[in-house]
Amino acid sequence: MPPKTKEKGVKAGSQKKKKNAGAGVEAESMHRLAVLEKELLQDHLALWRDEARRAKASENQLKQRLQGLEAELEGARSEGKAIYAEMSRQCRALQEEMETRSRRLEEEVRGLREQLEMCQKEAEAARREAEEVLGERDQTLAQLRAHVADMEAKYEEILHGSLDGLLAKLRAVKPQWDKDVLRLHARHKEQLRQFGLNPLDL
Repeated sequence: MPPKTKEKGVKAGSQKKKKNAGAGVEAESMHRLAVLEKELLQDHLALWRDEARRAKASENQLKQRLQGLEAELEGARSEGKAIYAEMSRQCRALQEEMETRSRRLEEEVRGLREQLEMCQKEAEAARREAEEVLGERDQTLAQLRAHVADMEAKYEEILHGSLDGLLAKLRAVKPQWDKDVLRLHARHKEQLRQFGLNPLDL
């Protein structure tokens, strides 16, 4: 009987050892599993942190870029407003200049029209006066021509009468002149002979 008790004890101890060994393997497996899970969690956490840092860096870059774009947009808006204000100012100045020039041109045109009307009136008056003067001149010239023709006829008549009288007087005195000329000629010949000169040689 005692030997049987020993076998039973050995068998019970062996089962107990097997049970303890199985529990140790399971505990070690659980431990390893927990370690792997921890390492996986740490790796995931590290990856998540890297992703979070990269996301944060990207977010910061995007914010900086957005701020830069907003600044550029604000600058463009300010520049656009300045350009619009300058263009509006230039447009108003040009419009005022055109209005001023238009008014000045209208005044000049009005003044020129008044001068033209005055010149036309003066020209018409001068034309009428010239026609009157020309008419009076033509009338005066006609009268003068008639008077001159009358005077010419009277002068011609007087001249013919005077010439006829002068010719009559010349005819009357011509014989006496001929005698005086012959007598004077003979005396000059005689004087030349007295000086020893031949009148025919002269």
